[in-house]
Amino acid sequence: MGILARTALAAAILVGVNASADAVERGGTLIYGRYADSLFLDPVRNDANVDIWILSNLYDTLILPTDDGKGLKPGLAKEWKLADDGMSLSVTLRDGLKFSDGSPITSEDVQWSLKRAANPDNGIWSFLIASIDDVAIVDDKTVVLKLKHPDPAIVAALTVFNTQIMPKKAFEAAAGSTDEEKAKNYSEHPVSSGPFVLQSWDRGSSMKLTRNEHYWAAGEDGKALPYLDGLEFQVIPDDATRILKLQSGEIDGAELIPYARVAELKQADNVNMELFPSTRVQYITLNVRPQINGKDNPLSNEKVRQAMNYATNKEAIVQVVTHNVGKPLTSYMSSATPLHTGDTPLYPQDVEKAKQLMKEAGFENGFATSILVLAGNQDEIGIATALQQMWGQIGIKLELQQVDNPTRTQQYRDGTFTMRVAAWTDDIADPSEITSYFVYSPTIDALHSGWKSEEADKLFEASQKETDAAKRAEQYARLQEIFNTSGPTIPLYETPYPVALSKKVHGFLQIPLGNNIFGAAWKEK
Repeated sequence: MGILARTALAAAILVGVNASADAVERGGTLIYGRYADSLFLDPVRNDANVDIWILSNLYDTLILPTDDGKGLKPGLAKEWKLADDGMSLSVTLRDGLKFSDGSPITSEDVQWSLKRAANPDNGIWSFLIASIDDVAIVDDKTVVLKLKHPDPAIVAALTVFNTQIMPKKAFEAAAGSTDEEKAKNYSEHPVSSGPFVLQSWDRGSSMKLTRNEHYWAAGEDGKALPYLDGLEFQVIPDDATRILKLQSGEIDGAELIPYARVAELKQADNVNMELFPSTRVQYITLNVRPQINGKDNPLSNEKVRQAMNYATNKEAIVQVVTHNVGKPLTSYMSSATPLHTGDTPLYPQDVEKAKQLMKEAGFENGFATSILVLAGNQDEIGIATALQQMWGQIGIKLELQQVDNPTRTQQYRDGTFTMRVAAWTDDIADPSEITSYFVYSPTIDALHSGWKSEEADKLFEASQKETDAAKRAEQYARLQEIFNTSGPTIPLYETPYPVALSKKVHGFLQIPLGNNIFGAAWKEK
């Protein structure tokens, strides 16, 4: 059955606006405090939320997720239609689209952007649209995606950051002989298809965006979005400092508020403490390779990992770290992710069982190990400190290594880390993304951990082609069973997104898929 979305559904995209048209104010700069800086502003080659959650303000996709993260609405495309046999998808662009430099957004840009994103040589996210065999141009506004096989997630995949539409001409004019070189040079001064344009970037300190004067979407006042003249992202790694700057009026918003401060900020006169619904899951990633840096690795033993899980009091961590805002995980994916299974917390605490498993694994006397924690992050330090005490009961001596985000990310990608505190947010309303990232070993060695299950790999590949909803649900149930019992993580909890905003800020939204949406945000003067 074809999927059709028509222009009448969205004459204007109104994202997160909660005020009447006559109350909206235009102009000004909104200053937002971030825990860490972006690393690489290329939609295709990035691999971190610090990039992904900002890219949606620089580039648009053909289709956009709805504000609840579960549905679809027109973006750069005004309509799309999936063929009855599921083997092709026709997409038609809106009229009059332009990039931020004034050049038209054409079907050639769409064809080039999608082919670049689907190329497995261009970063890990190609798996989301691996079903694309070719992208054919019908006319200046229409392309047809020809598929290798029916793909149950292909339409939703066109809402994801790696399919954001970029200007072919400007990118190919960038210096460099390879896609990677061109991407690095182009992303220093990108041309936007989204509501904002990069103005300047003082790495590690601040990033400034200015409004895209050629943006297509209209606001509640009938004029072009965005309402703001500009955005400034200030990098403030320390949680307490971000909050102080917000309370003093130096900044207008702050992300990743420690849950210990939520109740306090809800009582503040000048702050709106928001808990946006999310697909965010918190866990510990373990490196399970037989050796790390030439030394035998106890975490490679499945019984050791199970012992660590049974020694972890998830309920206590939820209480101490999230102040009961979170809830223990019942699978590796959030309960809001489609095809999630499980209704009871994973690994209820059983210290005696954990000790027995350690004995069976040959580590009755325990061992010493370490965990990477983001410096200045109150929640991560709280988690690791709790684990230090809990695992101490089964003989594991845990050292906390506080590092900055780039250092931790590099060790993670290189596979040289021992373990790290980690969080995940879905970017698509489908379980395929998180499963490819966590479970399917060819993508990134299962969270860069070195874990592998041949059964899980085959199941995932089959699920990517399965259009029978019941069969696909069965496949994902088994995938979750395999990973939840033997995977390279300590599943902890799921939580909403804690964002604090000045009461002068309106219309900002962090959707359940993580993206920070500033396109319809505005600020009282």
